[in-house]
Amino acid sequence: MEHVHGNPGPGGWGAVLIYKENKKEISGGAKNTTNNIMEITAVIEGLKQLKFECEVEVYSDSAYVVNAFKQGWIYNWMKKNWRTADNEPVKNKELWQELYELTKKHKVEFIKVKGHSDNELNNRCDELARDAIKSLWNITEILQIHNIFVTNVENYIIIKYNKENSEELALLGKTKV
Repeated sequence: MEHVHGNPGPGGWGAVLIYKENKKEISGGAKNTTNNIMEITAVIEGLKQLKFECEVEVYSDSAYVVNAFKQGWIYNWMKKNWRTADNEPVKNKELWQELYELTKKHKVEFIKVKGHSDNELNNRCDELARDAIKSLWNITEILQIHNIFVTNVENYIIIKYNKENSEELALLGKTKV
């Protein structure tokens, strides 16, 4: 899972599913989300891909997701009507409920891996998540996130640093946005 541009903000998730010699990569994202939502969503979407009951090892760099099951948080939340140890409502309850239901269909073991390290598959998931984030916008929106505004004038693109500053940073060839 990769989350950028603030929290909440744009986010993405990625998952790599491996069964024997078969490998499938999936990903997605949202323009306004949180890292926790993306972390839970990655596991949900991965488990949804399974066509029959399986023994599954879920490797995740999300301590939040892994500990919810390994340390029994989710079972305590359910016993307390989806309230935390501090008696606060569990955030993202609907996602946790969906994930719990999916774990009942399979024998799932959650395994914590270190994020942003030498784990090849975890790094691939991060790459998929980053690509999913990038695919959420067209080029104009991406530039605007970074306070770069684009105007199309007579088939030329003039890129301006911000709305107040009319200084031209670049005049690109005959290209349309």
